[in-house]
Amino acid sequence: MMKIKSTLTALSLGLCLWNVALAQNKAKTAGPWPAVEQQMKPWTRWWWMGNAVDESNISKVLTQYQQAGIGGVEITPIYGAVGFEKRYIDFLSPKWMDMLHYTVQKSNALGMGVDMNTGTGWPFGGPLVKPEHAATKLIVQQYDVKAGQKLTEAIKVKEAKQDAAKLQAVTAYGSNGEVLDLSGQVDANGILNWTAGNGNWQVYAAFAGKTRQEVKRAAPGGQGLTLDHLDKNAVTNYLSRFDKAFDGKPQGVRAFFNDSYEVYGANWTPTFFEEFQKNRGYDLKKHLQELVGKDSASENVARLKSDYRETMSDLLLDNFTHNWTNWANKYGSITKNQSHGSPGNLLDLYGAVGIPETETFGSSHFPIPGLRRDSADVRNVDPDPMMSKFASSAAHTGGKNLVSSETFTWLTEHFKTSFSQCKPEAEQLFLAGVNHIFFHGTTNSPADAVWPGWLFYASVELNPNNSLWPQVNGMNSYLTRCQSVLQSGKADNELLIYWPVYDVWNRAKGMDMAIKVHNIDEWLHPTAFYKLSKNLAKSGYSFDFASDRLLAQSAGQNGLINTAGNASPYQVLIIPECTMISVETLTKAIQLANEGATVIFQQLPKDVPGLNKLEERRAELKALLAKLSFADAGNGVKQFKTGQGVILLATDVEKALAYRAVKREAIADTGLQFIRRSFAGGKYYYIVNHTAKDVDATLPINANGSVVLMDPQSGASGLGASSVKDGQLMVRLQMRSGEAMILKVLEKMPAGTANWTYLNKAAKQIDLNNAWTLNFTTGGPELPAAQKLNKLVSWTSLADPRLQDFSGTGVYTSNFTLNAKTAKEYVLNLNQVDESARVWINGQEVGILWSIPFQARVGKYLKAGNNIIKVEVVNLMANRIRYMDQKKIQWRNYHEINFVNINYKPFDAANWAVMPSGLIGPVTITPYL
Repeated sequence: MMKIKSTLTALSLGLCLWNVALAQNKAKTAGPWPAVEQQMKPWTRWWWMGNAVDESNISKVLTQYQQAGIGGVEITPIYGAVGFEKRYIDFLSPKWMDMLHYTVQKSNALGMGVDMNTGTGWPFGGPLVKPEHAATKLIVQQYDVKAGQKLTEAIKVKEAKQDAAKLQAVTAYGSNGEVLDLSGQVDANGILNWTAGNGNWQVYAAFAGKTRQEVKRAAPGGQGLTLDHLDKNAVTNYLSRFDKAFDGKPQGVRAFFNDSYEVYGANWTPTFFEEFQKNRGYDLKKHLQELVGKDSASENVARLKSDYRETMSDLLLDNFTHNWTNWANKYGSITKNQSHGSPGNLLDLYGAVGIPETETFGSSHFPIPGLRRDSADVRNVDPDPMMSKFASSAAHTGGKNLVSSETFTWLTEHFKTSFSQCKPEAEQLFLAGVNHIFFHGTTNSPADAVWPGWLFYASVELNPNNSLWPQVNGMNSYLTRCQSVLQSGKADNELLIYWPVYDVWNRAKGMDMAIKVHNIDEWLHPTAFYKLSKNLAKSGYSFDFASDRLLAQSAGQNGLINTAGNASPYQVLIIPECTMISVETLTKAIQLANEGATVIFQQLPKDVPGLNKLEERRAELKALLAKLSFADAGNGVKQFKTGQGVILLATDVEKALAYRAVKREAIADTGLQFIRRSFAGGKYYYIVNHTAKDVDATLPINANGSVVLMDPQSGASGLGASSVKDGQLMVRLQMRSGEAMILKVLEKMPAGTANWTYLNKAAKQIDLNNAWTLNFTTGGPELPAAQKLNKLVSWTSLADPRLQDFSGTGVYTSNFTLNAKTAKEYVLNLNQVDESARVWINGQEVGILWSIPFQARVGKYLKAGNNIIKVEVVNLMANRIRYMDQKKIQWRNYHEINFVNINYKPFDAANWAVMPSGLIGPVTITPYL
């Protein structure tokens, strides 16, 4: 096929293709489901190993992804496979650009989208990053000088390999408390022209040195030093490489992506002293001793470092995030950023991009019966939905529709991840406000790469070589239905909770403070903010988090708080118990109350952050707090009416919410979890049962109208049984453990909506005890012989020894007799399936039962008399990988990092236990009268 010239995708062509694809990709769906667009399907991170791609392979794999229900790819080039070096393509070379253009063209033709990492591996960096623009660290050297003497040695950096280091400040500290800035008294040779006065002196010399970190997992053409993200000129220079490759023209890329901030030891930038002076109002050079001295319990050291960390946050926001986003916007694209890991205010950093992206790492505990969680897969810190709410809050409060997630990273050990394990992890993200799943991920693998193909070391291996792949559309269809709802309308959260970031920053220990997913037990879990948020969520309240910067731009109107033009307003602002708050934020909270809002303080703040003009600002804070003349409102609540609104003070925030008649969702008392979306004429409730018990109850919801029940597992829908009791809408829900349900509450119900069929009285269960035939259709290392089964068991326990090594597809066939078809509905229960099943009854496809509880309504497929059932089951890759490692068959050979297990040790499956496989049952059908 003729290559697409660079000019073909230049200017408006790429964006035109994108818009055409969006229009073509809208699927007309029956009933209440929203029309599906490509972004509503799950996307995947697509690793280009060694950039060893070609048009034929791109066309083939993109078609496979599209057929599997994937809506788009995010190109991230990384290191390559050994032995394929001749296929490598340098990043951003003309040939690489041809491959990008072909990918955009092919993806759009398939109704898919394309995102692209603005770099290779992570973090940003590469050959264009010279030492002057590389990640920077502060190097401070100390010298002792006695009274009346001069420093005899030259002030030059002593650390090895720091030829690019620049002297930035020299400060002398006297034993009598003197502080002298000697920066202007050092000549070009490093000689300090200064004689010490009375007493003993310590001289501190500060250099802007280099971390010397290089890009991790870099692809060909992407190797080099890591970027100084805090320096605007460095960022602009880095992006100029893309400008040259793009020829200044749009490329059809929807979003440019940046991975989590992993710039280690980069605690400085050459302009830091000037930026600190401008933003914090005092001279940091005079405080070098406190900044880099041994950690101290001194209050002023903590305050100084809080100011230092806030300046880091400002620089990262302005010089990198805004700069990069503005650059992307020039190309008709947006940015998608994982702000976590950054030394900055996560809410502001997430909020500055088009799509905030969180991530999950490791597995969570869910008490769903039968859900496997191996002890070897448990990480030190489980994924926490509250961490994900930082990204979703930034989107919701900023009026942005999409919140994405790097999903399933190290969910389990390689080759052992089932769809059943994926489902609740994805649902936990949905409940936290994420609505745009990105799999982590899919490695591009050429057709001639031997099974299992090319693989990335931290992935769940969702690729066409996975033995589960033939049924991945079952999970993808579910995720698409959920995301079609969760991307519709707007977030519908009633509470806005202030995040007291100054309490996080106010620590004497260390310097820069990376706020990571992996250390939430340090900066998040111990806080009153976290405990309050957890309790409110458990009680059934919905909320988003707010930063000082967000509150500064918010306004009160009609008793509500507006944070952005396209955002849903909030009923209440909550200031959790905190020590530090700025005068500006406290003033704003009072102003919002004056404008009609309800503001709740869990406790009044005690102090202001930072060091500059401390006593002056403390006096301002004290004066503001003195004006809040609270009166007792009863039940532990105090109130201060001001302007058109009110400020409440209550240790128990829920009592204050009840006092203001802010209703919680009592459905939470059952253990069910939910998230709401509002749209013109109604609301969506996405509800998940992650408890160990089935739920069958009539439950209250805070909405008005008729309720359509929508099953995202099957796509079925119907008018639910609802009523109004004491002004409260009640709806009947039946949900098995592990299931989700969507409620669409409509003020006006369309005519002709069929009723939902509830499963009421169960009749005698039908056991499918007849013999089964089992045929193996695809997989390896070789296809086992057909089996005749009088009883369903794991196929690994059968006599054929090849079955212990087999990963692939087995097809079970049997029959059963239904004496009469008289029940209202019939439910098929496969019980234990390892790991996913596609079912046909009487030649009609029932669907893919890909997750616990492996049940489906099958009444419409049954007939009186003899019925034939066929069940296609796919198992995990684990047993075949075990076989290959036992036989010492080489299947992994990569540059830089070869292949590691979940604990980053060399991978070896030879001693694994055999994983159960196939349809284990028992298989039953239950009639409901």
